[in-house]
Amino acid sequence: MAATQSGAMPLSNEEARRQLRRAVIASTIGTTIEWYDFFLYSTVTGLVFAKLFFPESDPLVGTLQAFLIYAVGFIARPVGAAIFGHYGDRIGRKATLIVTLLLMGFATFAVGFVPTYESIGIWGAILLTVLRFIQGVGVGGEWGGSVLMSMEWARTNKHRGFVASWPQFGVPAGLFVANLVVLATSELSGSAFLTWGWRVPFFFSIVLVAIGLYIRLNILETPIFAKLLAENRIEKAPMLEVLRRQPKDILLSAFARMAEQAPFYIFTAFIFAYGVKTLGASRDLLLTAVLAAAVLEFITIPLFGHISDLIGRRRMYMIGAAAVGIFGFIFFYMVDTRNPMWIFAAIVLSLVPHAMMYGPQAALIAESFTGRLRYSGASMGYQLASIIAGGPAPLIATALFAYFHSGLAVAGYIFVCAVISLAAASRLGDYTNKDISREYDDVPGRRHRFHLN
Repeated sequence: MAATQSGAMPLSNEEARRQLRRAVIASTIGTTIEWYDFFLYSTVTGLVFAKLFFPESDPLVGTLQAFLIYAVGFIARPVGAAIFGHYGDRIGRKATLIVTLLLMGFATFAVGFVPTYESIGIWGAILLTVLRFIQGVGVGGEWGGSVLMSMEWARTNKHRGFVASWPQFGVPAGLFVANLVVLATSELSGSAFLTWGWRVPFFFSIVLVAIGLYIRLNILETPIFAKLLAENRIEKAPMLEVLRRQPKDILLSAFARMAEQAPFYIFTAFIFAYGVKTLGASRDLLLTAVLAAAVLEFITIPLFGHISDLIGRRRMYMIGAAAVGIFGFIFFYMVDTRNPMWIFAAIVLSLVPHAMMYGPQAALIAESFTGRLRYSGASMGYQLASIIAGGPAPLIATALFAYFHSGLAVAGYIFVCAVISLAAASRLGDYTNKDISREYDDVPGRRHRFHLN
């Protein structure tokens, strides 16, 4: 059946296909830009922020202080999920996504202007903290809208995992661009990179924002939200309503992400501090390895999203969680050899088990929530993991290494995250190939059951 827009004639099949392509492209490019902004901060934190904003601290303490500011962005993400989840379910996916893009982009651009400790003392770190919080709010509202913009334009239920995986593609794409730009500017001679070169990638973000804004302005609202609008099914307080109706699904979604998010930031952010300061690896080797890992995820994320359409979302996700738990030990065994070849291989391979979860994850979480509450519920479930997983991960990893002086302690932390994710994912509902265009929580006692013809 062709898609419709509120107050308009039904779209033809060809126009619906065209809108699906536009929605997928807009979501993927938009998330690429937003994750470029977020990962850029992550990469530069491990490389230079401790030196520039905490120069009087012990190197390890300075790293911890820099990662504390880094963690602020994760604390802010549930705030963004609450704010923009509300508006995404009230005024629509498209309008909300435009605001999140602008918020994230301008905050990142402003980071490039922050004076260092040498210029204004501790105020530089305070400004970084404020801007990092704003970044986190923007990202907190971005993910849910991007996933729904693609997933709710899917024309059949049989390919929803594959379609929803494309906004997830923005993570390795943003990681790739961020590390590529940092790698290019790090080639500056002498101390130029530490003095001013690190600012250039932040300034560059404004160009990407302009591109993303142009693309997002040229897409239509999703058929599911248009239908809700036409039927006057919009909730007055969607975030409060989803917290009342589906608190269990929100918490399970957050804990299911432990094995995906925490190890990811260990493999792509903590590794810069650990690799350079502990292993004596070159900065360029680590940057190049993360670039290669991101390129590999260009293929593996949509691949595992597609496989989840075939074998089931939850099953694919749990296989990935188990793989991450095992690979954490392999990862640190490989990098602790200090052999550049093994370090490179470990970083590249680390994102394969991550993709096993991240590919099907968007559909797995978003499908758990009914349409009129989907932006709020999916965003909050997804972003709460930032507080328990992504944000603390580099801090916990740094603290564990400082205490045990062994990467195996960090691997043990990854294993614990995997066990938690397996337990949570096993309790999540699996709605692979079910019709999500219908409100399936309306009948008392039948929450999470789909209405049948």
